[in-house]
Amino acid sequence: MGMETILIAILALLAGMAAAILLRDKLLAGRIRLANEEAERAVEEARHQAETILKEAAVEAKDKLFKMKADFDAETKEAKSELKKLEARLIQREENLDRKLDQVERRDQELSNREKNLVKREQGIEKSEERAQALVEEQERELERISGMTTEQAKEFLLKSMEDEARHEGAKLVKRIETDTKENAEKKAKMIMATAIQRYAGDYVAERTVSVVELPSEEMKGRIIGREGRNIRALESATGIDLIVDDTPEAVILSGFNPVRREVARLSLLRLIADGRIHPARIEEIVKKVEQEVDNTIREAGEQATFDLGVHGINPELVKFLGRLKYRTSYAQNMLQHSIEVGFLCGIMASELNLNVKQARRAGLLHDIGKSVDHEVEGPHALIGAKLAKKYGEAPKIVHAVSAHHEDIPPGSVLAFLVQAADGLSGARPGARREMLESYIKRLEDLERIANGFPGVGGSFAIQAGRELRVIVQSEKVTDDEAVLLCKDVARKIEETLTFPGQIKVCVIRETRAVSYASK
Repeated sequence: MGMETILIAILALLAGMAAAILLRDKLLAGRIRLANEEAERAVEEARHQAETILKEAAVEAKDKLFKMKADFDAETKEAKSELKKLEARLIQREENLDRKLDQVERRDQELSNREKNLVKREQGIEKSEERAQALVEEQERELERISGMTTEQAKEFLLKSMEDEARHEGAKLVKRIETDTKENAEKKAKMIMATAIQRYAGDYVAERTVSVVELPSEEMKGRIIGREGRNIRALESATGIDLIVDDTPEAVILSGFNPVRREVARLSLLRLIADGRIHPARIEEIVKKVEQEVDNTIREAGEQATFDLGVHGINPELVKFLGRLKYRTSYAQNMLQHSIEVGFLCGIMASELNLNVKQARRAGLLHDIGKSVDHEVEGPHALIGAKLAKKYGEAPKIVHAVSAHHEDIPPGSVLAFLVQAADGLSGARPGARREMLESYIKRLEDLERIANGFPGVGGSFAIQAGRELRVIVQSEKVTDDEAVLLCKDVARKIEETLTFPGQIKVCVIRETRAVSYASK
């Protein structure tokens, strides 16, 4: 009973399994059918979409093809037009070339005819030259026989005589030119001086009217300028000096004709840079303090100069003008030191001549006082200085010596000549104006060497601190006319060989001595 039950249960299980399998197969078959249907629908939709895309592509391709065809037709039409124009130009050029070729052929024919004519002429000229050469040789032989000289000797004699005649005529011409020049010397001299001043003015102004202040960094330029330029405007307004801030690295340029104001601006700017507080109020405060310090320095410098020379009783205002020369230079020579030196030299020469030494020193010290204000007042500094000296109670002799030391008025006293001489000595001495002693001596030696290198020179002497060269020639070798030419040659050689300031006067001296003996 139990076995049958088990078998029945197994069979029932198997039947259930078979039924489950059949049910699963049916479900799978249904799903497969549905999937096939979905696939067919997807294929059908894809086919429809593909047909639609193909149609659109075909339409688009037709449009592009039509457009390309239209563009091609237009380009072809344009190309044909260009080709027609090019063809027309080529035809025209071909016609021009044909005409030019005809012209060239005609010219070639003309040149051939000319060449034939030239060949005939050359043959005739050669025959004529042969006959002329024969005649010349015959005449040369006849001339040599008559004169007793060869052709080379005759050439040398002729050239020498022509050279002597040319030099003689040249010397006469030079003398005549010099005579004519002397008549218009003053006018030409003024013109030359004006031209020289015009050419030199730019370099002189750039060198003597600017000061350079070095900065610790480039950032300081911006602080000096300030917001919207208010700092630099305040500094220029307070000092009266132009500040130039350019591409020069770590530097500011101060430009102005007044050396005292330029010094005030330089010191004020240095103080402001060191202080670091740069604004308009601080700038005005610093400039006022520096102006007081510079005024004190000027007064002390003038008082020290008068003390050094032992000159007393000078008006205090005149002492201030004298102190301002501390900031004035001429050819790199400090004017205050130059004035003190001229005062000492005047005193030394006055003592040798038994003149008033203190008066001479006073005139020498004050002789360039006009240079302290010559950038503010028009006129020569000598006359400006004389007006200042007269205004502040100096004696008439002192006033005259100051006004006459550059011959703006004729010197009328021994004191005026002393001041002139002392001024020349101080300015022209070796080393006074940045010229080393070695270069000074070498320049004098070069002057004498150049002069001694010319034939007929017996000796030469450079005098007046190298401003004049005197050349002694041998009278038996150099005539008066040749001395004039020699003077010009020496001056020209100096100009070509040496570099020197100003002018050098060349003076050629020829002395004729006649010696005879009387005997019984």
